Amino acid sequence: MNAAARTSLAAAIFALAGSAAADIWGFVDERGVAHIASYQVHERYYLFKKEPPASAEAPAATPELSARAGPDGMVNVAQRRQLAPLVGAIAKEHGLDAALLHAVITVESGYNAHALSPKGAAGLMQLMPDTAQRYAVKNIWDPRENLRGGARYLRDLIAMFRADLSLALAAYNAGEAAVVQAGNRVPPYPETRSYVPRVLAHYARYRTQQEW
Repeated sequence: MNAAARTSLAAAIFALAGSAAADIWGFVDERGVAHIASYQVHERYYLFKKEPPASAEAPAATPELSARAGPDGMVNVAQRRQLAPLVGAIAKEHGLDAALLHAVITVESGYNAHALSPKGAAGLMQLMPDTAQRYAVKNIWDPRENLRGGARYLRDLIAMFRADLSLALAAYNAGEAAVVQAGNRVPPYPETRSYVPRVLAHYARYRTQQEW
């Protein structure tokens, strides 16, 4: 994705996230370009964020869990608040936007520090054992160590792909080799092409958020 495309995409998702009652739809095309819209433009667009209709009779949100995040579709809001100072500190330590780190955690684990994927990815940032070893993470289940390892990996991927966030996120999900082998584009894996716009949508929303 070139600089103009990145700028256009960022402007689109930030505008949508800042809108009142805005759904967010998106997909990644064959060129590895993420497309975001506030409605389903055509059948390739998937719903990544559903804004509930405003209603005086709407049921109160469950305080602990909110839908559409994490590997099982849930995010632990209480844990997000509890971990926010640590996430902010580690993001600053590694030169990352805290909102981006929160977005990755949201999609990866839903703030479940004990999350374990069928492939063996573990913890808040869903580190694979080899990635944990590469970044000297001794206890993959320790939130601080897990976050540090994930943040360092994400920072390195952003640098590797010259600040192309879509490619860095694709590499976080599928591995940097997969992105390179795809010609420095988002690889044609359904999971990865769903993952990238999901994280971008959460990132756009979190950037407008004043408190965790």
